[in-house]
Amino acid sequence: MILSLLPGMAWAQDCTVQRPGWDGAPVSAVQEAVFLASSPAALVLLLGTAVAIRFKSQWGSLAVVLGWTAFVTFLTMLAPASRELAMAEGCVGSPALFIGIIAAICVGTIFYTAPPIKGR
Repeated sequence: MILSLLPGMAWAQDCTVQRPGWDGAPVSAVQEAVFLASSPAALVLLLGTAVAIRFKSQWGSLAVVLGWTAFVTFLTMLAPASRELAMAEGCVGSPALFIGIIAAICVGTIFYTAPPIKGR
């Protein structure tokens, strides 16, 4: 009786929508980070970040940082109730590791492309 109240594959309606190929094993933060990093939007933003860093473009960095911000906002703010249910069922992991990596990339990009300080 009590086991029927716990989330699992039988209750995985949100998981069939968000992760159709889910095998029933809980998703870790590392697996979630890899899943999010392999999405087309993240790959395009990663390519844009590499181009902005390669050409040391301040405006390019601003554009990709805003893109990363929009992407992370989209991940965290869009359908939070559905995401919480999917996390409870185990088919979606915590995006905290991915968000931390993206924040580090954005800070590094801003510092790298910042204009040099005169007088040093």
